[in-house]
Amino acid sequence: MIPTSVSLHDLLVAMASTPDGGGAGAWIQLVPFILVLGIFYFIILLPMRRKQKKVDEFLAALKVGDKIVTSGGIYGSVTRIGGDSLQLQIADKVRVEISRNAVVGYQGQAPVVAPEGAAQ
Repeated sequence: MIPTSVSLHDLLVAMASTPDGGGAGAWIQLVPFILVLGIFYFIILLPMRRKQKKVDEFLAALKVGDKIVTSGGIYGSVTRIGGDSLQLQIADKVRVEISRNAVVGYQGQAPVVAPEGAAQ
């Protein structure tokens, strides 16, 4: 015999517990997981991708004569650009070879690359 008054909660529990309605229960259980993944993407991954794109554009735009600052705090002027390295003149007749990734920004401007562990 079918009861005359069935609540929505009782109906959902019955659907989830029966073999025929088991698929609906599985989908309902996946909804929180999908929401967490969506939140993770929009709050963490998307801003990280935007920041990395900005850094890559900055490093690709470096040219001879730019006055830059390295992650070690060395100020200098770019004298030669190689594949993954730069030659930096830090004093008269003193040139050093550095990794392109060690450049954090232009002199006198806010760093494009934040130092490790620094809060943004």
